[in-house]
Amino acid sequence: MSNLKDSFGRPVGRLRLSITDRCNLRCRYCMPDEVRHLPHDQLLSYEESARLARISAELGIDKVRITGGEPLVRHGVPELIRRLRAIGSLKSVALTTNGILLSAQARALREAGLTSINVSLDTLRRDRFEELCRRDLLTCVLEGLDAARAAGFERIKVNCVVMRGVNDDEIGAFVRMGRGNGYQVRFIEFMPFEAEGLWSLDKVVSQDEILDRVDSVSSLDRTPSGDSRDPARLFRFSDGHGEVGVIASVSHPFCSSCDRLRITADGKLRACLFVDSEVDLRAAMRSGSTDEALARFIVDGVAAKDRGRSAGTDPLERPCRSMHAIGG
Repeated sequence: MSNLKDSFGRPVGRLRLSITDRCNLRCRYCMPDEVRHLPHDQLLSYEESARLARISAELGIDKVRITGGEPLVRHGVPELIRRLRAIGSLKSVALTTNGILLSAQARALREAGLTSINVSLDTLRRDRFEELCRRDLLTCVLEGLDAARAAGFERIKVNCVVMRGVNDDEIGAFVRMGRGNGYQVRFIEFMPFEAEGLWSLDKVVSQDEILDRVDSVSSLDRTPSGDSRDPARLFRFSDGHGEVGVIASVSHPFCSSCDRLRITADGKLRACLFVDSEVDLRAAMRSGSTDEALARFIVDGVAAKDRGRSAGTDPLERPCRSMHAIGG
C-alpha cells in the first residue's frame, strides 16, 4: 500500500505518464481533425519522464502506464520502457495504444520489458472505423493485436468506448472477439472528453445495460471481481472462460477508490481527470529543482486532489483539455 495519500486518505499508487499529444487517428470523441500540437521542446524528454517516474516511485507509486496521444508515434518508446523497468520498486509498466503501429513494434516493446498492453478499439466494422476515426486503418489495429499476442503478451486488453446509436450494436461482436482470442474486453461509458461537443447523457450506455447485452450473448456471473482500485469492474463468464470489464465513470463513479495521478506530455501533474488544476513539473525541473523539491510538488499535488463525484448527485464537468492532451 502506498504511503502517498491525498487529504481524503486515499493512497495513490498508479501513474499515467503521457509522452505525446500527437496521434495518427482523429477520433471524433477525442480530438478535432485539425489540432495544434505541442512543439517538441515542450514535451518531457525520456530522461525527464523517467526522473519523475522514479521520484513518484520513491513516494509510493508502483504502477506506471505510458499513454498519449498515441505513444507509439514517438520514436524510441522501448528506450523509455527500459528506463522505467530499471526502477526496481515498480511492479508494472504498461502501455495504452490505438494499435496502428503495434504490429511493427510489439516484439521490441516486449523485449524492453513492457508488462501489458491496452488497445483502444471502438468498432470492428471498417466503414464505421473510418467514420469514427477519420482514417481507414482498422486492418492495422487488428494486425497489431495479432502481433502483440505473437510477441508473447499474456495480458492484452481491448478498450471500447460505447456510444448509444453509434457502436452499441457491436457489444456482442466484441464479446465474441474477446472470448475467441483471449483478450479482456473492457467497455467504457462515454465520458465528456470529446473535442466537438458531441457528448450528452442520453448517449451514455450504462454499466447495467452493457452487462445485460453481454449476458444475452454469453452468460455472466454478475458478482464483480478484481482490484477494487482498478477503474474497471470485472465480471467472469459463467462457464469460467474469460471475463469482461466495464469502466462506469458516469453511472458508477469510482472516485472514492481512485489511486491515480497523471503527468501530461508537457509535464503538468493532474490529480483528477475532471479538475483542471495542474502543477507544472516541467518548469520546476528545467529551472533546476532538486529531486526533493520535485517530490514536494508531487506530494502537494496529491494533497490537493479533489473529493470526486457521487453517483447521481454531482454533474460531469467537461475539462478544458481534451483527452489526447491530458493522457489516457
